Amino acid sequence: MRKYIPSSTSDVNPTRRIFVKGAAVASALAGMGYSPTALFAAVSKGSNRIVPSERPRELYGTEFFLEISESIVNFTGEPQLAKTVNNMLPSPTLVWREGDEVTIHVKNNLREDTSLHWHGIILPYEMDGVPGFGFNGIKPGDTFIYKFKVQQHGTYWYHSHSDFQRPEGMFGAIRVEPKTPDPYIYQRDYIIQLADWSDEDPHDILRHLKLMPDYYNYKQRTIGDFFQEAEQKGLRQALTDRKMWNEMSMMDRDLSDVTGDTYTFLMNGHSPASHWRGLYKPGEKVRLRFINTGSMTFYDINIPGLKMTVIAADGNLVQPVEVDQFRLAVAETYDVIIEPTNGKAFAIFAQALDRSGYAIGSITTAENDLAPTPEMDPLPILSHADMGHSMDHSSHNMEGMDHSSHDMSSMDHSSHMPSMDHSSHNMANLDHSSHDMSSMDHSSHDMASMDHISHNMPNMDQSSHNMANMDHSSHNMPSMDHSSHNMASMDHNNHNMASILMPNANNEVADWPVEMAKVRWGANTNMQITDAQYRLDDPGVGLRNNGRRVLTYADLKNLYPTNRAAKPDREIVLNLTGNMERYLWSIDGVPFSEADPLYLKYGERVRITFINHTMMTHPMHLHGLWSDVETGDNNYLPRKHVVVVQPGSKMSMRVNVDAKGHWAFHCHMMYHMSGMFRRVIVA
Repeated sequence: MRKYIPSSTSDVNPTRRIFVKGAAVASALAGMGYSPTALFAAVSKGSNRIVPSERPRELYGTEFFLEISESIVNFTGEPQLAKTVNNMLPSPTLVWREGDEVTIHVKNNLREDTSLHWHGIILPYEMDGVPGFGFNGIKPGDTFIYKFKVQQHGTYWYHSHSDFQRPEGMFGAIRVEPKTPDPYIYQRDYIIQLADWSDEDPHDILRHLKLMPDYYNYKQRTIGDFFQEAEQKGLRQALTDRKMWNEMSMMDRDLSDVTGDTYTFLMNGHSPASHWRGLYKPGEKVRLRFINTGSMTFYDINIPGLKMTVIAADGNLVQPVEVDQFRLAVAETYDVIIEPTNGKAFAIFAQALDRSGYAIGSITTAENDLAPTPEMDPLPILSHADMGHSMDHSSHNMEGMDHSSHDMSSMDHSSHMPSMDHSSHNMANLDHSSHDMSSMDHSSHDMASMDHISHNMPNMDQSSHNMANMDHSSHNMPSMDHSSHNMASMDHNNHNMASILMPNANNEVADWPVEMAKVRWGANTNMQITDAQYRLDDPGVGLRNNGRRVLTYADLKNLYPTNRAAKPDREIVLNLTGNMERYLWSIDGVPFSEADPLYLKYGERVRITFINHTMMTHPMHLHGLWSDVETGDNNYLPRKHVVVVQPGSKMSMRVNVDAKGHWAFHCHMMYHMSGMFRRVIVA
């Protein structure tokens, strides 16, 4: 558990949500211009009394002074220690201007190392704020000065990249004003920062998950659910469904690893009891900048009675699309414009994906006029489709996607076998760099999902076809026939396999021991998807056919044309893998602690394709390099810094490799990150 603060330490004002440690500190901060409401705004312990809220404190300019300390907070009725920036939770909002050079002095008052990472901001890797990536972290008592030029505008955020300091309170918003105004008109502008707070120590949360992955899941199936399912589907189908889930060691209600059983869901630092509010005047347009700064929670957001026009994704402008609801993944941002009318109060309602709780606020004309809390939607239930089985793909048209670097025209989805066992054909050390293999006969080997990029076929067995030492460097093999071979993910333009192998720093293909590779996959993976598909127009479990217009990736189109952007030079396939029984997360079956870096060549353009072999949705974040998401329209590819990969699905993005250095690449779910993580080296 976190260190509990006895209530006697908070007797100065027990009705406040956030307590700053000590009257002397509070007095000093007040002398620096921090108002009591900005520091303490909130709900009383054991009471629902509302204290008038303020807009989150904003810091402007080109030079900023931030201090990282411990503060006392109270979201649940029990004071707890948090790690905060300038004694605020959320941290102060930083307002920059595109084109300016900013200098940020960060002093560490903690008894442990710390850091700040500027999420989605393009900058030198030494300024990115990830310890071990050209940056050593900030030692206790030290001050580190970040300095970089702001090259973009939009909605972003910052957080600690050290240990579990992010869920302990270290996160804040960034608003970057454009050099020239956005082409959208609005009169009000609010940041809506969503978070999940637990009084438990994050290390204890992870320990609970390791011991029992469903520790926080209180919505599990009962025998009554089975009989109800049997009545609806028939006994045979109900038994078949249970058999499938049992074989995968999974539950169809396994939606969130950490739930409202321990989390209090916050909006701009307000619990549902304190209820954030923003003011408007009838007839005004209001811009809401949604940021999910939480640790593990996906939020489904709607404003009953109002449409939302999405105008930006991850800070980048998109063509406006009107929706009723959207899902906000951990670390994503969306900007929307609303037009509240009639002087009414409207609820901004953010339900946790697993419906274990919600964050709420009101857009209102009067401080005390709050919108009623809407009813939560039904508990989502995972289906076979969510696990990559037998999904109807008829509505997922990918014909607009350009796969020029690996012709997919012959891809046969009906017989796709991504989890195929290639155990009798080891090609791990095969050098195909100069072979013409256009007519090789692989008639009995479906290679549709072989990943020749980032892990050099480590799980292939040499036992009956050891080709490891064959040198084909000067051999043309004209008699070999590919005619019945599905090689959908390979480059069919010139069949040069050298371009789809991942070299190491010495430009050599890695040689992983075969038996070790088998152990890695076996220990770290207990599920493999057999029919992963692009599900671009699927809003996700719990949002399908709910009577609302729900945003999907297929709706996102860059505001500006992208048709002149370079085509990918090569493709990297990354399998997102895990073992839920042991609560282990990895990429290609290999956790970060055992993984080689991914090497990218400066100046190239790479397609990265994710295949999610797990039951969880993963928001994948690549530092330092923008990701253009392949949503089906090459003319308007949306640019994001977080790409969400649903269970049992594929997602692809194109990356301009335009920044040298060492970059982090990881799932942004706090308790997935330690394993589902890679170092990317650009040279």
